[in-house]
Amino acid sequence: MAAFSQTQNSRPVHLGIGNYDGFHRGHRAIFQKAQAAARANGGIVGALTFAPHPEVFFRGNGAVRLIFSRERKDALFAAAGLDFAVHEPFSQALADIAAEDFVRFLKEKFPSLSGLYVGDNFRFGARRRGDVALLEKLGSAAGISVCVVPPVSYLGERISSTRIRAALTDGEIASANAMLAEPYSSSGIVISGNRLGRTIGFPTLNLEWNPELRPRLGVYCARVSVPATGQVFHGVANYGVRPTITSGATPEPLLETHLLGVPAGTPIPTYGDFIRVEWLDFLRPETKFQSIGELKNQLEADARAAAARKEIKV
Repeated sequence: MAAFSQTQNSRPVHLGIGNYDGFHRGHRAIFQKAQAAARANGGIVGALTFAPHPEVFFRGNGAVRLIFSRERKDALFAAAGLDFAVHEPFSQALADIAAEDFVRFLKEKFPSLSGLYVGDNFRFGARRRGDVALLEKLGSAAGISVCVVPPVSYLGERISSTRIRAALTDGEIASANAMLAEPYSSSGIVISGNRLGRTIGFPTLNLEWNPELRPRLGVYCARVSVPATGQVFHGVANYGVRPTITSGATPEPLLETHLLGVPAGTPIPTYGDFIRVEWLDFLRPETKFQSIGELKNQLEADARAAAARKEIKV
């Protein structure tokens, strides 16, 4: 995702402001408004977000676990058609800006600022004194339009990053996906594992993937794509610490995905290939089995369950 360039000052800037963790349906609604306005006056659309997250700045590490990395958020911004993103360092100086001076601060960063787009619960300025009513007043005085976008709901409740975090940690992946507007996913390079799955008829594609916010450990119905070839496979994925075969210190979780229904002779990803694993539905929590035979029986049941759900639409 491109950063803001001073050469872009020649065009009206339409700016969404927020943390945008997850870049969920509510966030996307904000930028849809911004993009419509930009098309009308030949402007550009960008996001102003903050690093670290303000809650981390004020309360320390662990205050909030982010759904997506900065790189993933930038990729989502780009895919949504934004022209730029600014990750503003959140500092004490920024936190101390008086609410009444906030629009002036924005105009210094974006001289051709034309419109601001925020959610109805947006707060700003020292001690979070500023609200959307004040933002509209300040914007009007500065000749900047302010668009307050109403929340988007799912099952009768406001979609929020907090709600999505809770769904992921509870294993409610279908609900998380519905709020995110696209499947939650993991990407990375396939690495070598212990090859146990291969010996019991369940070879897996393994990713060392350790997000800040860990979804619930367990078994999921999944879809695997290979960007280099355009291939798409259905699968069953286990995200966990492999308690049946692991002894001693608990290892970092590993994402292991077994492909389902692959026709004979079809080339499949291998070590060193980049893949994307989409999490579609939660099947069961990770379990410690008493034997490899018991594990194999459960894997067979998991594969049947995943195959039955492989046409899930997200």
